[in-house]
Formats: sequence, structure tokens, C-alpha cells
Amino acid sequence: MGTNARHLSIVLLACAVTLPASGQAAPPVAGERKAAGEQNLISSETPRFSATSSETASVQALLDFKTSDVKFNLQELTEILRDRRHEGWVLAAYPDPKTHRPLIGAGFSLDLPARDHPQRDPLNPHSFIEPSSAELWQASGLEPARLQAILDRFSHQYAKWKYKGYRKRIKTLTPEITDDEATMLLRISAIQAAYNARAYCRNFDQLGASQQMALSQLVYQMGVNLEQFSQFLALINTDSSIPDAGAGNATPDTEHWKAVQASLIHSQWARLYRTRAIAVIAMLDPQYPDDPAIAERRVGATLRPAVGHRRRSRAAVSRQLASTGGNRKKPVRKPSTKRKV
Repeated sequence: MGTNARHLSIVLLACAVTLPASGQAAPPVAGERKAAGEQNLISSETPRFSATSSETASVQALLDFKTSDVKFNLQELTEILRDRRHEGWVLAAYPDPKTHRPLIGAGFSLDLPARDHPQRDPLNPHSFIEPSSAELWQASGLEPARLQAILDRFSHQYAKWKYKGYRKRIKTLTPEITDDEATMLLRISAIQAAYNARAYCRNFDQLGASQQMALSQLVYQMGVNLEQFSQFLALINTDSSIPDAGAGNATPDTEHWKAVQASLIHSQWARLYRTRAIAVIAMLDPQYPDDPAIAERRVGATLRPAVGHRRRSRAAVSRQLASTGGNRKKPVRKPSTKRKV
């Protein structure tokens, strides 16, 4: 983040700037929204309040981030996340495929409230940071009034187009932010993901660069839903090294990290987002830096795509019949007992 943008963010946060209320309920899921008859998603009369000192301090922790806080290259992570094979890159507000809530840029959520994310691991001294979308927007150096205007416009268009109509128009939407502004939003989100990755993994500082990046990607993609991967979190928080009798040092336990990878390979997330999952899970391999392609092929050979029930084509049926020895036998028709008049 540039010096001017950083200075602007601190000034905005120090002032009593009005933000959307953090005490509001979590955004409704898609089923609840349909039950409500596709009502207007964002109210232009959303209550607002001034940021509290604790919220300002949490955002300030993101602004104080230094590249030396992680072993991987943050710029490289942002390039991966903005790739179209992952979240995409849209410079106007568009509805999320699952929740239908407004997103922008590389999947930046525009209307999330600040959330309480307690640290449940007594052995991990790091806390989670879950600021609101408005706070992250300001921390990126963008004006709050622009965010509210984008939300109002999204609300109006969603009420007119509904979800399917909105998705059809994504490629023709007029840009509401610039490419550089979308990059700033992505950068602050990536920093938050790296910060929370340390809160998920008590051994984060001992991980390799690719492993740290993999865990940060998981946090970016799943958010608080990563809490549901209890087996994965239990494994990454156990001792992952074995003593080296020759040098007196510790080396990564290959079998341990295979178990960590397997806990993700067998998840529904990995099957639904196979291409993305292969790249992330492969990075958890301690030998990934030696040959990333081999590490990805090893994961790809194990990870199977989600099985869907599809109607077979005639060509597929013909191939199956040929492999079983020819056409199926025609049923024998019984002779009719009726006489022709």
C-alpha cells in the first residue's frame, strides 16, 4: 500500500466516520432469500455508527503488516487470487453464486458486518481479525460514500434483474472501481487471511513459505468456514517434524503432511473446486518448492472430481453395448390371442 493511501486510511479511521452497523444479523442464505420473495437485498437506510476503538485497533493491525511477517511473497499471493481460475476479476458489484450477496474485484464482500471470531485454541496466543466490509474498504484508502453508492446501485439492479439476470450481465456491467482499487481491496483481504492463518495454526511461523501461502489461501477462500475442518486443523497444530540424529536438527515429517493433505483431499470442498484445491493442497507438501509440477500431479492423481448424475448420451450407450458384446436382446413378444375380423 502506498504512503498516501496508508496515511489516508489512518486519518479516516481516526475520525468518527460513519459505518454500517456491526451488530446486524449475518447475511441471509440463498434459501432464506428466495423464501422472502427476492426482496431488496441492501437497504439504503441501513443504520450507521462510528467505529469503536477496538475495531480501529484491529484494522490498524492490518495496516501495520510488514512483508517480513510472512515467508512468502504477498504480491505472488495476490496474483494467484486475482487469476480467473480462482475468484475472478470483476470491477462492478455482482451477486455471489451461493449467497447472492454483493461482491466486487476478486470476490471482495461489500456488505459483511464485523464478526466475533473467538480463539478456541488455548495454546495459540494469536487472535482473529474479522472487520466489516466497510472497515476493510476504508483501510484500502477508498471513500465510504462510494461504497454506499455501489450498494444502493446493486440493490436497485438486483430488484430489477434478479439473480439470473444479474449473472447474465456480469460481462457488460459498467466498472465501479478501477483496476488499482480492486488490487488494493484484494491486498488488504490477503493480509487479513495471512493474519488469521496464524491464528488457525500455532506453528505458522515454523511452516515453509509455500505452506504458509497455502494456509493463507484456505483462509481467504473459506473464511470462518475453515473452523468446520476440525481434522485438518488438529493435524496442522501437532508436531510436524522429526529429529535428525546426524545434525541434531528437525526435518519435516513427510508422512504427517501426507495426512494433512489427505484430510483436505477427501473433503467436499476439494471435489467441488478441484483445480483450485489441487494447487493449494500441493503447496502443503514440504517438497513442493523442489518441483511444484510433480507435487500437483501427485495430488491430482488422488483427488477425484465430484460425481454428478448426468443423462447418458446415445453415443455413451452405444459404447457400453459394444463393450458388453453387442446389442441388447429384444424382449420376446407374446402372440396375440385376438383374431382379426
